[in-house]
Amino acid sequence: MKIALLTRNPKLYSHQRLIETATARGHEIVPIDYLRCYMNITSRKPELRFMGERLEGFEAVIPRIAASHTFYGLAVLRQFEMMGVYPLNESVAIGRSRDKLRSLQILARDGVGLPVTAFANNTGRTDDILDMVGGAPVVIKLLEGTQGIGVVLGETHKSAKSVIEAFHGADINILVQEFIKEADGRDIRAFVVGRKIIAAMERKGPEGDFRSNLHRGGTAKMVELSAAEKTAALKASRSMGLNVCGVDLLRSSHGPVVMEVNSSPGLEGIEGASNVDVAGAIITFLEKNAKPGKTKTRGKG
Repeated sequence: MKIALLTRNPKLYSHQRLIETATARGHEIVPIDYLRCYMNITSRKPELRFMGERLEGFEAVIPRIAASHTFYGLAVLRQFEMMGVYPLNESVAIGRSRDKLRSLQILARDGVGLPVTAFANNTGRTDDILDMVGGAPVVIKLLEGTQGIGVVLGETHKSAKSVIEAFHGADINILVQEFIKEADGRDIRAFVVGRKIIAAMERKGPEGDFRSNLHRGGTAKMVELSAAEKTAALKASRSMGLNVCGVDLLRSSHGPVVMEVNSSPGLEGIEGASNVDVAGAIITFLEKNAKPGKTKTRGKG
């Protein structure tokens, strides 16, 4: 099988593992910098080029698109879909998961447990917004933030109100969420491939930090999921339409709540904590499912 790996940095651990695993199984895997691709979108036959060469003959594409390049990366992925190449995750599903507000609305529609969340454009009702989520402390998130960047804890009503008004004053869109105190700076990532949870880890933030992201100095260990946590993670992945994803959950006093569904989850932390060959599971999924023209959306939406 000939596989395109859409990445700006093929030397990252996750990408090296995918390349090594696919190659060891006899597949040809080609790293492609999606920002250096260009396409013909007027032809009756969709065409995609990279560094002067036509990209053709691919049977599958693994999108590893950075959040900061979502718009152009998804345009390239849609072009692959229009050419009949099977995507590990479809463009529509990735776009859905990258839009924090849209993803939460879809998860809520499908009955997935979530922290109480508020979103508004008018800061004149800030007191009411804080009341909606249960009052301070609250978590304030940039809609475009990743890896724990752009996440602020408003510990008091006054400080939370100041942060919310400051962000709105700078014309920055934010979400305001209830603070799950009982999580104690820990969260769970369930790694889903296909319709199965293949590995899970508990992440703990550094001392004094309520964020548990490994990129910010957190630690991870393997964890056993409860039946409710498994159900929530699988339901969230189905709601987003993602074949492969990391579902981030918190253990709250009223059951598991989903914080985010990551369409390009890193492999280093989960493989290190669980000793599971996650890269192998991903390539196995492609081997079983990649067929020409099998994409549901075919570049639509």
